[in-house]
Parts: sequence; structure tokens; C-alpha cells
Amino acid sequence: MSRKKSKTYRLLQFTRITSQLVFFTLFFILLLQTRFPGKDYIGEVEIFFHFDPLLALTTYLASHLIFNLFLLSVITLIVTLLVGRVFCGWVCPLGAIHQFSSFVFKKLKWLKTKTKSTFSPKLWKYYLLFFLLISSFLTLNLVGFFDPFSFLYRSFITGILPALTLVFSALISLFYQLHLFTIGDSLVQFSENLGINTVFLQALGLSLLFLFVLLLNLKKERFWCRYVCPLGALLGLFARWNRLKIKIDEEKCIKCNLCTFECETDAIPYPPEKWTITECVYCFTCSAICPTGAITFPFKLSPQRTAMVNLSRRQLLVSSLLGALAVPFFRLSPDRHRASAKRIRPPGALPEEKFLRKCVKCGECLKVCPTNGLQPALTEAGPEGIWTPILVPRIGHCEYYCTLCSQVCPTGAIQELRVEDKATIKIGTAWIDKNRCIPWKIGEPCIVCEEHCPVSPKAIQLVETQVRQPDGLLKTQRAPFINLEQCTGCGICENKCPVVDEPAIYVTSVGETRSESNRVLLETLATGGDPY
Repeated sequence: MSRKKSKTYRLLQFTRITSQLVFFTLFFILLLQTRFPGKDYIGEVEIFFHFDPLLALTTYLASHLIFNLFLLSVITLIVTLLVGRVFCGWVCPLGAIHQFSSFVFKKLKWLKTKTKSTFSPKLWKYYLLFFLLISSFLTLNLVGFFDPFSFLYRSFITGILPALTLVFSALISLFYQLHLFTIGDSLVQFSENLGINTVFLQALGLSLLFLFVLLLNLKKERFWCRYVCPLGALLGLFARWNRLKIKIDEEKCIKCNLCTFECETDAIPYPPEKWTITECVYCFTCSAICPTGAITFPFKLSPQRTAMVNLSRRQLLVSSLLGALAVPFFRLSPDRHRASAKRIRPPGALPEEKFLRKCVKCGECLKVCPTNGLQPALTEAGPEGIWTPILVPRIGHCEYYCTLCSQVCPTGAIQELRVEDKATIKIGTAWIDKNRCIPWKIGEPCIVCEEHCPVSPKAIQLVETQVRQPDGLLKTQRAPFINLEQCTGCGICENKCPVVDEPAIYVTSVGETRSESNRVLLETLATGGDPY
């Protein structure tokens, strides 16, 4: 009988690993599909985010609005209430990566699984959760730094996929050098179809951060899931009422403690009165490895007394106070006084304060941008805006007929736009540096910016100007002039400017449609008042 039970749970364990593989594959396919599809509209490639109750809760607290698709996260909560944290153990793609890396580290004997410690930091994630909830309630949304989906997507988009693409390019070059042209051409076509952007300003830092989090599994198996993940903490609080309970047959149990030593999340299966239901992710490892088949997980309608996380009121108070104190410190930014010139947001972005309350820094808009122009911010938007999207025209411009970034935003921080409406959106304004512009400075012909301007009628017009040459003679030339009313700030002029080091034409965020204050001229200056 014990062998039959162990076989059943080994089958469940295999099913769980298969489920993790399926959901990770789905995540990866949707990630690759987050690209220009050859048409104006893209499907629901961001669907994973909408099953995340942590994102739903924090964006609601910060913005006082609920994004309709986040109602799908209720499904996750209902499942958790019924059968516990199966989302963490069976669905979460980041959890699957941590479990796989922990498995590899154990096989290589780099991870010591039977170490004991008198202090368990598994409560950290609960205090972090309260920190995030309090700061969100006070309109500071920091969940994007710690949410597992935001962290995973951002890491893959800015670091992992670009690095794999560069490796792929090296292989293509190798095949060409070996005169295997057919294979090389096929790989080139395949690589182009993937449409992966390879240039990101924060790529190295974000990649190292992801690698560091993976290497934490050398310290403890599934370190992130045990000690850091705030989504796991939220689901753990709901899991305390679930009906899938552990049961240990005392007659069969030989008290070997193998189940506790091998538990992936330190849920302490034995003794059963110490089993922490909020930590168990129902991987069924304990049942599968039990030598006597003493451990089962029956579904019980009646409540059963189990150990709960013992949260310190003092620590909860401290984490709540830190969440409140974080609000003014994260907003110590000159942007509060005068907008940053380089903070050019995607078209459809909400006004800055509302945008920061809803953006979770997931990187979906960065991935889908066909020109690679959207980049993660560092200092351009202040501490609160780290890793939020900004347009960097020198890398790529905002395609005139593209609204993909507004379609993939999972929280509505970028409002969805129709293609025909985008022409009315102004994200910034272009300016000419006459000391660097070829026609204005040296009197030589150049109309590159005017040729590429997509606006009709063109925002960049050519006017005749006279430039004095070194010999004293005047030379007449047609030079670019910007119609500020027509310019949308798309940045293609800056991107295509032939002046290599510092383009002679550049775009700033001034004049953006979404802002009532970021205008070309301060109204107080126009009336002679004090702008401050």
C-alpha cells in the first residue's frame, strides 16, 4: 500500500514538473510574440500579468482604479483558497527557474540541503509585502521592483534575450565562415522573425541582478520563493484557509525527517503540527520521497489546526512605517519642479504622477517597440521612475503609425491608442542646434531631417539662410526650421541626423500632450511673474 501511495505522489510530482514546463513554455512563447506582428494590432501577449493579484492590488491602491483584465487575478485567489499555493509550485515561471537552478546546484553538490539555522528569514517576504502595500496606499507604487512577473519579464527583455541573440549571431557568422550558407541563411531568417531588440542601456546591470538572484539558490533552495517574493507572501496569507492538508500516518512514519530536509520552501512537513501551510507550494516532494508512504494530502472540508507564520507586530509596524517614509524620499527629484528634458514617455502614457502609480516596470513596451527606441530609465525620471520606459531617439524613434506599446501595457499606465488617434499625440518637441547643423553652420546642403519627418504637413521646413564663409563671402543655403505646432516629438530627425557624435537636432519632452505644465514657455514667465 505504501509503495502504491508513493507511486501516486511521484506521478503527481511529475505532473507538477510538466505543468511548470508548460507554463514556462507559454511564458516564453508570449514573450517572443511581443514584437511587431506585421499589422497594426497585437494579441493579449501580456495575459500572465492579469492573473497576478499582487499587481492588481497594488495598482488599485496606488491609482484607485482597477484595470478590468486584472479581475482574472480573482481566479488565482480562489484556487489558493481551495488548494493552497499551487500557483507558486505549479504555474509561476520564475518559480520554475528557481527550482530548476536549485536542482542543478544540488546535483553539482554546490548546495547544502541539510543545514540548520536557528533564525529563519522566511518572514522577510511578508514584511516586504506590507511595505509595498503601505507605500502603494500612499500612491507610491514600488511593486515593479519585486513582483516576480515584472522582474522575470524585465530581465529577459533587457538582458537574457539580447545576450542569446548575440550568441545566435556569432553562430551565424561561424556557419558562414565554414561556408555552410544554407544553414546560415536559415538561421538569419529565423533570427529576424524573432524580432528581438538587442540594445538596452541597463542591460548589464539588470542581467547581473537576475544572475545574482539565481545564485542566491546556492545559499538556500528556491531562495527567492522562500524569503523575498511578495506575491508568494500574499498567496500564503490566503492559503491559510485552504482545504488541502498534510496527513502523516504515525504508525508508518519512522521519523527520519527526510521530508523536512528535502522540503523546497521550508514548510516543515514533520512533525505535522509544525507544518506551515502558508509556505507549502504543494510540490509533493515529501510524499514522493517518503520511504514508508506515510505522507498524504487529503482534501478536508473541516478545518485543521496547522502552524501559521508568526508575524511580529513590531516588525509589521516598522515595515509599515518604512513604506510610509519611502514616499517622500522616492520623490526627492527635480522633476517635481521642472520636467526632465530626456524623460520622453511613450505615446498614450498617462500624466506623470498617474503614470508612475500604474507602471510596474515590466518592460513589455520595451520589447514590442519595433525601433528599439524605448529604454529603461535610470536617472531621467527620478528614483520613483527607475526602469520605467522612456524614448531615446538616438537609439530608435517612435514609429509614426505604431501603437503597440499602448496595447501590451498590462496595467493601463499607457492608454491603448488607435493608430488613427496617434497623430494627435505629442510626446515632445524637436530643437535645432544651429552651431552643429550643417546648413546653418557651414552652409553645405543637408535635408535629411526634413526628408524623414513623417508629419503632414511636415513639421520640419526648409528656409533660406546666409552663412558667412571663412573667406568672408556669404553663401545662401536652405536650412531646416521647426514648426513647433506640427512637431510630435517622434525623434526620427534626431535618429537620422548625419552629425555623428552629437546630433544637430534633438528632441526633449517639452510640449507633451499629457502634461499641462510641461510647456515650451512657463506661463508665469510670459506674464513676467516668478516661475517658482
